[in-house]
Amino acid sequence: MSQLSPSFPRAAGRGLPAGALLGWAALTVTVLIWAAFALTIRAIGHSPLTPGDVALIRFLIPAALLLPLLPSRLPALRRVPPHAALMITAGAGLPFFLITAAGGASTSAAHVSALVAGTTPLSVVLVGALLFRDRVTATQWPGLGLILLGIVLLVVGLGTVGPSPLTGIALLLSASLLWGGYTLGMRRAGLDPIGVAMLVTYPSLLILAPLLLTGTLPSHLTQVPAQNLLPFIAVQGLGVGVIASLTYPYALKHLGTLRCATVGALAPVLATMLALPLLGERPSVASAVGVAIVTTGVLVFNLMPTRTKGAAHVQ
Repeated sequence: MSQLSPSFPRAAGRGLPAGALLGWAALTVTVLIWAAFALTIRAIGHSPLTPGDVALIRFLIPAALLLPLLPSRLPALRRVPPHAALMITAGAGLPFFLITAAGGASTSAAHVSALVAGTTPLSVVLVGALLFRDRVTATQWPGLGLILLGIVLLVVGLGTVGPSPLTGIALLLSASLLWGGYTLGMRRAGLDPIGVAMLVTYPSLLILAPLLLTGTLPSHLTQVPAQNLLPFIAVQGLGVGVIASLTYPYALKHLGTLRCATVGALAPVLATMLALPLLGERPSVASAVGVAIVTTGVLVFNLMPTRTKGAAHVQ
């Protein structure tokens, strides 16, 4: 865990350094964005927008905002190992987005957040073991076991066992594996947060544009009133695409990995709670318990003192 420097300026009348206070603010914003991501993924089905439309919003806005900084990052982007670049682009870019949207269409916001964000430690361990021969330590098994138990309860919490819900679960777990690959690739890329955001954004936009122009991905964007776009612009375009990519590294720097991972584990719980008033989704008892157990598993995993090489924090 990173330590705060004693020379940090302190906020007037407070015991915490100013950097730490801003770190907590940045972490709060990040967790809210993570929860809102799950809500907007589910909200696609409640709007006339298609997944391709929301993907365009997700990647076009950060592409435009980051464009002035692109020339200064090109040398670093060219040095990224190809395997790390692929893991980052696929793991947080267009493939991840479309798979998550497809999985969310037949599940719930609770499932999206818990099965994608909540299973990140498990996914990183699996991807790390498969690709990089990372070992699972004894202290990690309790947390991973709780996450697996939570997944089982989330499947039970669907209420009906059929091809569509089970396919949704499988797609969300696949998206989690992609995100685990993104986490590991990010650590091997040697990029700053803005460079990582560019590596996610620009290849995704280059792939997405012809898919929309040829009709491979349907689009209703021109038929949707501007006010219906605002939540997706705020959450997907600005929040996920730009703000969270900056606030989370800032929080990591000033609060440390352990605190950020522990607080970040609350994102599935927050998404589940907000889905009731915003989307009218009332989780079943099994789903609610499953979210709680997945969250507990993430906490246990991150509170363990020993990490395997490449082990992950949430998100």
